[in-house]
Amino acid sequence: MAMKSRSTWILLAIVAVLTVWLWSGYNSLVTAKAGVEGAWAKVETQYQRRIDLVPNLVSTVKGAAAFEQSTFTAITEARSQWQGAGTRDAKVAAASGFDSALSRLLVTVEAYPQLQATQAFRDLMTQLEGTENRIATARRDYNTAVQGYNVLVKRFPKNILAGMFGFTPEAMFASDDGADKAPAVQF
Repeated sequence: MAMKSRSTWILLAIVAVLTVWLWSGYNSLVTAKAGVEGAWAKVETQYQRRIDLVPNLVSTVKGAAAFEQSTFTAITEARSQWQGAGTRDAKVAAASGFDSALSRLLVTVEAYPQLQATQAFRDLMTQLEGTENRIATARRDYNTAVQGYNVLVKRFPKNILAGMFGFTPEAMFASDDGADKAPAVQF
């Protein structure tokens, strides 16, 4: 009878340890996932700020220069793609397209020194620079949150819990191929 009682206590201890492990493991996965979601919300906020600001910049540039129509079209299309994107991956792709169109806009502006002298343009460029810095910070913070979450999801033994409860790795922001080269603008 003492042996049976001892076995029962051992079994209860094992069940208790497994319960605590499941509980704490699940909660750490939920916390990490919430961190990723919060970081993504900050990225979306900054991209939305940019999406709202750039049309004002484009209007200013169009009013002061014979603006290249294809750049305007690319910005308009990229803005529409961002606003119509339903998934995080689609928004990342739309943001990359917007990055490219914005780079062409900024290179085009360099060809118009008189435009750079107007106060409205300088104000918009200052806001855009601040927005770009905020986007870079938000993307960095998002990638940091995703990295921590992905390590949790992939590392043994939490990968077992992650699989059981449907936690999957998240995609990180990465630079586009050719992002290290300045865009070419042709007139």
